[in-house]
Amino acid sequence: MRQVLYYLLIKPISLLPHFILYRISDLLYLVIYYLLGYRKEVVFQNLKNSFPEKTEKEILQIAKKFYKHLCDLVLESIKTFGISEKELIKRCKVRNPELLKHYFDQGKSIIVPAGHYNNWELAATASHIQIAHQSVGAFQPMKSDFFNKIIYKSRGKFGLKLVPLKKLKSFFESYDHEPMAMLFGADQCPRNVNRAYWTTFLNQDTGVMFGSEKYAKQYDMPVIFGRIFKMKRGYYEFEFSVITDEPRSTAVGEISEAHTRILEQIIIEKPEYWLWSHKRWKRKRPASTTHKQDDSEKGKDQH
Repeated sequence: MRQVLYYLLIKPISLLPHFILYRISDLLYLVIYYLLGYRKEVVFQNLKNSFPEKTEKEILQIAKKFYKHLCDLVLESIKTFGISEKELIKRCKVRNPELLKHYFDQGKSIIVPAGHYNNWELAATASHIQIAHQSVGAFQPMKSDFFNKIIYKSRGKFGLKLVPLKKLKSFFESYDHEPMAMLFGADQCPRNVNRAYWTTFLNQDTGVMFGSEKYAKQYDMPVIFGRIFKMKRGYYEFEFSVITDEPRSTAVGEISEAHTRILEQIIIEKPEYWLWSHKRWKRKRPASTTHKQDDSEKGKDQH
């Protein structure tokens, strides 16, 4: 069934020009928002908790903009299965690759935390073509082996490597190739609340996955935040900014706090481009943790 879905629907759609895809997206918005009400309860609750100062009208406006953007993301993600390298670079440009080249010339791999903001998949796929480092994406595989293979093949044709979260530790231990840029979705809900870094994010008590900071310190890798801008419909730009060149000199939690604050400010500026349908706050701080996170927990393995 999955093969039929891919070859009869997804693959043909991926070959359509963008202007047709966005007409489909407009129709999809009407279905998802008005007819199906996809995760409306989650979206509106997340928005209300994150922006308690906003009126019902303002929350509604953000939600509608978000759903329109979400539908664009769905079609843009499908398009990556059939997009050309030339079109990919045209649709997502890296603004300042020279910043990373500085580290590449020193033979340094880097950690790049980013959020599920704008089109993160397009940015990850396009990055390898435009930077000197080998781009590597840490990701959670789908349940379908068929679609995992298709995604590996699609992203891999442009050079991006994908590493399942459960294999991340062994990947770092065995990696001995050219300097890499390890891309982390730093706003994912942590699997283990006891090993997360706890802070306040968008007015809510939030567990932050500790992997970016853990591996940066363990392997002395500079931490560079990746921000994605939406220039207009279907066009994005990826910009890098340095969080720290010396991760081992930072205090425990400092890196995690830094990339969380950057992402928070980005979301506040343009909230409609973040993934509000994600159940970001489904896990709660353990009762035994009274502060942001006990130092004894921060050193443990957290991908």
